[in-house]
Amino acid sequence: MSLTPEQKKQMRTIGHKLNPIVTVAGKGLTENIQLEVDRALDDHELIKVKFVVGDREVKRALIQELCAIVEATLVQEIGNIALIYRRAAEPNPKLSNLLR
Repeated sequence: MSLTPEQKKQMRTIGHKLNPIVTVAGKGLTENIQLEVDRALDDHELIKVKFVVGDREVKRALIQELCAIVEATLVQEIGNIALIYRRAAEPNPKLSNLLR
């Protein structure tokens, strides 16, 4: 999914106040992490994921792999935090970070 620059700007503004929901560490992208990110995207649409890995290239590869697995779009990457987005089929106004 491709986002316009205006959409990315709006999502970065919303994402600024969010806290990371999932942390990816030394074991990489385990099945449980993938399932948790998938569930969080279904609920919230826009989430932050923290990557605690040593190398920048490994971190970028993990971010790209995670986005491909959960079919999400990378909105922003700053330091160890990635802001990712996936549109929900039926967003819940009480849970969605975009509708609140």
